[in-house]
Amino acid sequence: MKNFLLFFNIILSVVIVVLILVQGRGGGLGSAWGGGGEKFQTRRGVERIVLWTASIAIFLFFVISMINLFVK
Repeated sequence: MKNFLLFFNIILSVVIVVLILVQGRGGGLGSAWGGGGEKFQTRRGVERIVLWTASIAIFLFFVISMINLFVK
């Protein structure tokens, strides 16, 4: 059981990193590292889905990490 939880945490961590990198505003990944000077806009369409997916993945990562502490 513990190995399954560790494996699932590793998969979730990779998914979280990818989702956070894709979240960059404006020009995609280019704006994540200093590009663009856009004004604030609301998130629409795919940006909103990526944000919610990342939030859920982070929450699952936290819950599974806490469960992993108590599993023998």
